[in-house]
This record gives sequence, C-alpha cells and structure tokens, in this order.
Amino acid sequence: MTKAAAEKKVPRGDQRRDLILKSLHDCIIKNGYAKTTLADIAEAAEMYPSHLLYYFKGKDAILEFYFQKLSNQILERINSFRSLAPLAPEQQIDNITELFFAGNGITKSEIGFMLECFGVAVNDKVLRQEKSALDEQCKLYLTELFSSVSKTTVPTAKDSAEVAYALLIGLRSAVYFDDKFALKDARRLFHVSVLSMAGLV
Repeated sequence: MTKAAAEKKVPRGDQRRDLILKSLHDCIIKNGYAKTTLADIAEAAEMYPSHLLYYFKGKDAILEFYFQKLSNQILERINSFRSLAPLAPEQQIDNITELFFAGNGITKSEIGFMLECFGVAVNDKVLRQEKSALDEQCKLYLTELFSSVSKTTVPTAKDSAEVAYALLIGLRSAVYFDDKFALKDARRLFHVSVLSMAGLV
C-alpha cells in the first residue's frame, strides 16, 4: 500500500487533529506553553485560528488531549509488559528502564513536553487528574514488581514503588536540565538502584 493510500484510510478530521497536536508540541518545545498562543499553533498547522477551534475548544483543550494521548501510549507499553508475564523481576526492571531511559523510548523532546504539562497541571484540573492517573498506574506496576520479589530494602512494596517512581521522575528530569548529566548515566543509576531496592544486586 502506498503512503498516499494509507493516508486516505485515516479520516481527515483525525489527520487535522494530529497536525494540531504536532504543531502544539513544536510550539511548546520552541517557546514554552505560556508563550505559545492559539494563533501560533494555528500558523504552525497552516490553519486559521477559527478553523482550529472547530477541533478543540482552545489551547488548554489541545494540551489536555495531547497529554492524555501521550499518557495512554506510556500505559499501553506498561500493560504490554504485564501481558508478557510471568517475567522475572530483573526483566521487568529492564523493561521499565528501557521505556523511560532508552534513547528510542521516551525522547528528550517528549520529556520536555511532559515537564511543561506537569507545570500547567498545577492549576489545570483536567491535566492534574490525567497526571495523577498516569502516576497511579506507573506506581501500581512498580508495586506489583516489588511484590514479586522475596526481599526489598525498603519496608514495603508500595513504599519501594514510591521511591522508584520518584527516582525515575527525578533522574529523567535531571537529564533534561543538566547537560553534564547524560541519559546513559541516569539509565545506569535508575537500573542499579531499582535492582538494589528489589534485593537483586
């Protein structure tokens, strides 16, 4: 099937929404969310602002939709790990490490976008709920992982999951802001720390 034929199968409205989301992403990475206007997004999408409003109620609605889509992609990957069960705890730790720290997993651009979303989520009820749901599901997966080992260095599996998730978010953010701290270093630190917490080192 040719590329043109494949594109014809995707409804035009979906193509337009994807273009708007990409335009929002590019504008945020370039200027930040606060400095991005609806007109900027429309211009990047080669649309009029009024046309863009046919698909979304405004800039916040675009961001909320995009964040939900990105969260769903992350959760789909995590759920795909569950479908591979029973995996050894070491393999589960490898998988979560690869998802968040491999160069072909969640990219630096996506992390920058997520950090912008986290900032907006402080005062945006929809984004805050979406972020809370993402956090909850990631921590649930980690709790299941730590529950599957015989001994953890942190008192409970739930506590271990909280510490591991905080480590994940902290290290992934550090790579974004600190040019001297490489992704491979964050990946190594997360991997060995979680293995150690699971009593596997």
